Amino acid sequence: MTSQTHAIAPEDADRAVIYGFVGRLLQAPPSAGDMDVLRALTADETEMGLALKSLSEAAQSANVNSLKDEYNALFIGLGRGELVPYGSFYLTGFLNEKPLAELRADMGVLGIARADTVKEPEDHIAALLQCMEGLITGAFGEPATLPIQEKFFTCHIASWAPHFFKDLTAQNTSAFYAAVGALGGVLVALETEAFGMAG
Repeated sequence: MTSQTHAIAPEDADRAVIYGFVGRLLQAPPSAGDMDVLRALTADETEMGLALKSLSEAAQSANVNSLKDEYNALFIGLGRGELVPYGSFYLTGFLNEKPLAELRADMGVLGIARADTVKEPEDHIAALLQCMEGLITGAFGEPATLPIQEKFFTCHIASWAPHFFKDLTAQNTSAFYAAVGALGGVLVALETEAFGMAG
């Protein structure tokens, strides 16, 4: 399979990087290499920059092995983790409900398929952020138009992710993941504002 590269505007490339970055941190515990990158981050004084700076500071004192335990406690647990990072759960109180079926239908239209190696339902927050990354970059074909991006974002992320990120920021299990939650919250708020202005 050949990888396609598409020319996209620098600001869209930046958006895609942040979506992918937050998605990766929520998909699995960070590796030692990930932590080195996080600790070396430099950022400006914008809202996004300050959130990145806070995450970098949280990474300075975080331990990779401890983060595995914290990730497990937050998102997996014995029966379930402290937080349930699925759209269906946040929107209905149950897993595998109508929001997941609607997401799968929209993914089918957009040519997005869950990888065979992935067992988690598609409405996991990490998967949704990575879908946005791919829509922006053209990973699923051509880069998606702004209206298509907005529709996916509004239907499947903005409808519940602000609540999830607020809960993640407020938990006391992990200072590192609280900083990830704050970054995710800023991302969703800025995207909501930008899509509103574009519309």
